[in-house]
Amino acid sequence: MPLSKPTGRALLHERDITIRGYRRTDGRFDIEAHLVDTKTYSFPNQDRGEIPAGEPLHEMWVRLTVDENLLIEASEAVTEQGPYAICPDAAPNFARLAGLRIGRGFLKAANERVGGVAGCTHLRELLQQLGTTAIQTLYAVRTQREEAEDSAAREPRMLNSCYAYAANGPVVQRRWPNFYTGPDPLPVIAETGGAPPTDISHA
Repeated sequence: MPLSKPTGRALLHERDITIRGYRRTDGRFDIEAHLVDTKTYSFPNQDRGEIPAGEPLHEMWVRLTVDENLLIEASEAVTEQGPYAICPDAAPNFARLAGLRIGRGFLKAANERVGGVAGCTHLRELLQQLGTTAIQTLYAVRTQREEAEDSAAREPRMLNSCYAYAANGPVVQRRWPNFYTGPDPLPVIAETGGAPPTDISHA
């Protein structure tokens, strides 16, 4: 069901964020984000002169290269457009994210390396979404590995992480009955995210 019908309005600002997860030929994974901010009107800018309607005020890229354990092996950021001439100078600092692991405490650790004057607000805003996209990208790979390691006794990482994965809810009751805490447990019903393609030569 869509949102309710809005009142009459005019678009002023548009932010487009695209994040994609790739399996690489070397067995690693690239998680790549692209952010673009535009206005529907032209306005003056001290460093760039007039910024015409539709020209990006911000345009930025971030790529995290991770292994199967969500360890960041390399991090790269680029600012193609910013409101100030010095904005691109902060992007190289995001290489400092290498060595961090995506998971609990990731954003706090990332902020210690690229927070405040060491980084860029808009690039930092992408990190949470890059993290969740990385988890989604590797979901099937990691699930298959855990099943092979007989993880029946291990608490699922996503347990109690959101409304849908509440331990007393129907999703956990169906997917992980051993960890279900509500009434009337159901028989075990397998549910997986599906297997990713193994042949990526065409990617």
